[in-house]
Amino acid sequence: MEKQQKGFVRYITQGSLVKQILIGLILGALLAWLAPSAAESVELLGTLFVGALKAVAPVLVWILVMSSIANHKIGQKSNIRPIIFLYIIGTFLAAVVAVIGSMLFPSMLALVTNNVQVSPPENIVEVLKGVLINIVANPIDAILKGNYIGILAWAIGLGIALRHAKESTKTLLQDLSESVTQVVRVVIRLAPIGIFGLVSSTIATTGFTALLDYVHLLAVLIGCMIIVALIVNPLIVYWKIRRNPYPLVFECLRESGVTAFFTRSSAANIPVNMSMCRRMNLDEDTYSVSIPLGATINMAGAAVTITVLTLAAVNTLGIAVDIPTAILLSVVSAIAACGASGVAGGSLLLIPLACSMFGISNEIAMQVVAVGMIIGVLQDSVETALNSSTDVLFTAAACQAEDARIATDRLAQR
Repeated sequence: MEKQQKGFVRYITQGSLVKQILIGLILGALLAWLAPSAAESVELLGTLFVGALKAVAPVLVWILVMSSIANHKIGQKSNIRPIIFLYIIGTFLAAVVAVIGSMLFPSMLALVTNNVQVSPPENIVEVLKGVLINIVANPIDAILKGNYIGILAWAIGLGIALRHAKESTKTLLQDLSESVTQVVRVVIRLAPIGIFGLVSSTIATTGFTALLDYVHLLAVLIGCMIIVALIVNPLIVYWKIRRNPYPLVFECLRESGVTAFFTRSSAANIPVNMSMCRRMNLDEDTYSVSIPLGATINMAGAAVTITVLTLAAVNTLGIAVDIPTAILLSVVSAIAACGASGVAGGSLLLIPLACSMFGISNEIAMQVVAVGMIIGVLQDSVETALNSSTDVLFTAAACQAEDARIATDRLAQR
């Protein structure tokens, strides 16, 4: 009996996290189906899990980025620039896919008045202005509010300054980084329980009945995101690593995408992604910066959402769209997506910005935002899964490409 107990504890603490999450997912769905009233009562488990991720993520990013830069050896290379390029090209191509999908399968919206109290940005300048304001935000305020652009800016600045600190200070930062990482590992091991609570409460509360009126729109949205995840991203990764990209693609979708699907927050999924990068033995100096950076600017799913919903409004109002306008929309959607916050529903507030390109009034655009909120149960979950899994995918692709290049150079020198 004692051996069985030890075996169970070992499985819980060291077993496959993906399998445990799958079990939690199935049990949550069964509970919502068989006992909806009981399912709503376990919502606290999901709330606590997401809250723990959101609480630990800002501290993790702050300490890990600062420590990595402070301990970075002069002459040691990192792959940040190639990863940023992959982020940009991936987000733009996602918007292009959304334009093509929307033109092939145009959607119609029932635009009605909705009292949605939000304050969307009015133009690209306002989006960029918001980014700059976030960069110079008070560091304590940035951590408290989860402002990852501000956190990154301060962590990078302090990390560069601390490169000239004493070795004992750098060692302290490294120890602090490892300690925070241990806390993150404990939180991530609780993912199956959190997923169980999130799935059961979501299905019991919504039942997904509100989505039936928007099946076509959801099909276009999710279809475009699937094409990006299974065709566009693999092509980009193949171009980078020059071998079959699908094992890496499926690994990222399975380990990062599943968790992000239920947390619906790229920011909350940062600890999960960093843990995955560590298991893949990627360069810590690279992923400690690229993962939190990706949670703020790598928004392929957001680009798809902004583009598809904007073109749905355009089609509903009978506005003609030519090829140059479609290309411009792709650029605007990609830029706007980079300004979307890494929280649930963050991309929806950028829809009025894209709608303004076609002279659509803010009042009508806000109705489109309301539609997005109705279908957000699925749309935002799939969007976040795509966004977050792509952060790991492109980081791994760049690191593996660099490793292959170094190995080739060494063989050539022999």
